[in-house]
Amino acid sequence: MSEERRKRREERLGNPETKPVSRKTLIWGAIAALLVVAYLVGWYYTNHRYDGFAKCLASKQVKMYGLYYCPHCADQKAMFGKAFQYVPYIECAIKGSPDLAPECKAARVKLFPSWQFGVNPPIEGVFPLNELSDKTGCTLP
Repeated sequence: MSEERRKRREERLGNPETKPVSRKTLIWGAIAALLVVAYLVGWYYTNHRYDGFAKCLASKQVKMYGLYYCPHCADQKAMFGKAFQYVPYIECAIKGSPDLAPECKAARVKLFPSWQFGVNPPIEGVFPLNELSDKTGCTLP
């Protein structure tokens, strides 16, 4: 078939039809979509697992005193994951100053991290979440 004749035929018939999507391609697409959904659900569960626990601590007037450069404070925060945003946290370090924040001085906090349960004096140390649960009555997921 000559090139000119082929062009006229394409103009008359339109573009050649596309190949239909095979069943195998659809199955693999569905499997990929399920894997993505499973990953996202797992990620959400891991990062928001302790939201209710952290909110319960806040309702029981529990406070954590810490320093931004303290490695033990970072370990304690990491136990909560993204849920730490709900824990009442008082930053005691003042950038550019060796002094502690006034709220930390008033609570007489000297070691970090420190936890204050209600009106009791702060207790120093990194507490496992189950110990925080025991002290406050908040249930872990």
